[in-house]
Amino acid sequence: MCGIVGLFIKDKSLEPELGALLSDMLITMTDRGPDSAGIAIYGGAEGGKAKITVQSASPETDFAGLDADLAKAGVGASVERKSTHAVIEVDQADLPRMREILAEIRPDIRLMGSGESVEIYKEVGLPKDVVARFGVRAMKGTHGIGHTRMATESAVTTLGAHPFSTGPDQCLVHNGSLSNHNNLRRELIREGMRFETQNDSEVAAAYLTAEMAKGKDLGEALTGALDDLDGFFTFVVGTKSGFGVVRDPIACKPAVMAETDRYVAFGSEYRALVNLPGIENARVWEPEPATVYFWDHDKAA
Repeated sequence: MCGIVGLFIKDKSLEPELGALLSDMLITMTDRGPDSAGIAIYGGAEGGKAKITVQSASPETDFAGLDADLAKAGVGASVERKSTHAVIEVDQADLPRMREILAEIRPDIRLMGSGESVEIYKEVGLPKDVVARFGVRAMKGTHGIGHTRMATESAVTTLGAHPFSTGPDQCLVHNGSLSNHNNLRRELIREGMRFETQNDSEVAAAYLTAEMAKGKDLGEALTGALDDLDGFFTFVVGTKSGFGVVRDPIACKPAVMAETDRYVAFGSEYRALVNLPGIENARVWEPEPATVYFWDHDKAA
């Protein structure tokens, strides 16, 4: 049992409130998973720039002088520390080699996510503490997803927390359990994917990344997941401009959605949505089994 939330902003005037709204939604789901929590926020993309969110168990050591050491490695970067995480901003051209550079100069740093617009913050602990630690309430953006976890498939660690990000500006949160993740992990490794954990949800994220690398959009990749992933799942997924939801054909994991002319929202339970603006006038429904719901800022759904 885990708690999932997601919010896709359609009205730009609501973008400054994204962090606050998503934080309240996630905190409401605390009793569905007290082990760890995380949030991905999409927004703040600047032309020609990319961001890498990193985490360290020893931030005082690992983040000290990181910008200077990156400069020595030939990368101009700004580093903004947020507790155990930091956001490194670099030129987009430098993004493909950042994993290798960081592994060389800061081998204990772990990558949470990267891309033009996404920032990912996750840690062991309750949602209220994770939200406060990283200042999520003050963050603005176009869309975001969050998760509070009750561990069933792997250890309670920072890397095992959701969201999982396996490609630029892509991440996934999951409620459920996959039965064919080990076989699928081996196939994806042969295709060049790399994994940081043994968590089944990371395999789902990597599957979607691999499918989108073949030219599919998020909606098409989620449709393929219905055939290729076995088990029980509700996924909420983010891309640079998109937001998608899918449930397995049995749909035993709870889910509810709401849509107004200002936003689309997802929650594991309706109580996660009750304080959203205008919720009393929203179209509220339970997403159908084996049905893909997909919104994208760059094109029609």
